[in-house]
Amino acid sequence: MNCKTRQQLAEEYAISTRTLMRWLKRSEINLPPGLICPRQVDDIYRTFGLPEAFYEKRRKERRPPTFRRGFAGR
Repeated sequence: MNCKTRQQLAEEYAISTRTLMRWLKRSEINLPPGLICPRQVDDIYRTFGLPEAFYEKRRKERRPPTFRRGFAGR
C-alpha cells in the first residue's frame, strides 16, 4: 500500500475532504500535515470500514466463469 492524500481518501469514501476531516476529528485520529502513511491509512480503514470503491475494485478483478457453448450439463 502506498501513501495517500486526504483527497484520495475522501474520493474513496465518496465524500468531501472537509467531511473526511470531520470524521477524523470525531474519531480523534490526528494526522500530521502532508501524505498519510500506510499505517495511518490502515487505522482509518479499521475505524470507518473499507470504502465502497475497494469492494468495487475487487469485484472488477474477479471475473465470472465463462461457459463453453454447447455445454449441456454433462
